[in-house]
Amino acid sequence: MRTRCFVILCRPENPENVGSVARAMKNTGFGHLRIVGQERMGAAFRTAVHAGDILDGASFYLDLRAAEADLNVIFAATSKPRKNFSILSLEEAVERMFSFPPLTGIGLVFGNERTGLTSAELRSSNYRFMIPQAGRQPSYNLAAAALLTLFHIFRHGTERLSEGVDSHDLPLPQAQQEECIHFIINKLEGNGFIHATNRAHMTERIFDLLGRLALTARDRKLLLAIFSHVGDGS
Repeated sequence: MRTRCFVILCRPENPENVGSVARAMKNTGFGHLRIVGQERMGAAFRTAVHAGDILDGASFYLDLRAAEADLNVIFAATSKPRKNFSILSLEEAVERMFSFPPLTGIGLVFGNERTGLTSAELRSSNYRFMIPQAGRQPSYNLAAAALLTLFHIFRHGTERLSEGVDSHDLPLPQAQQEECIHFIINKLEGNGFIHATNRAHMTERIFDLLGRLALTARDRKLLLAIFSHVGDGS
């Protein structure tokens, strides 16, 4: 599991937090770090503590979509419930991660320290999860949230091999999943089901619903066939 998980930090502001995330990754055996919205985080080495190799190997991206494009399933951390998105507990999210075929590339997305992930950024994930905490407390520090998540995955056990899974059951890369969902949304806009009044709400609900399917090639083929026959409004 750990070799196919990619930690994605979206718009981090504090280099020391990034270094602490790298240290948490090293502690729990994860090695793939992707950073969105920054070109370099040199000061992060101060807090990395023996995890400098993870920072040296980190990849940098201009936007979240590019950081996720080649991965099959995306799990995004959020500190609060969101109106149009289903939320898993951390334990449920980890169980779901282990349910996918061994070749599945999994992204673990953590948002900006102050603002978290935007609705648009959450929309680009398949699943959203929350880490429990005592009531009326501020959200977890970025490094603490990453450590808790990675430790739960680490603690869940060694790699589980799924039996009887063929290549068709592997979720598509995220870019292809989003392309399919956008095709469906465009069709629904064309026939008037989605309109100016409900566009934001319905778009998020559809991304939530279809995102949780973690679309495979067979799923996409069926959905495209169905919605290709949905006519545009006159």
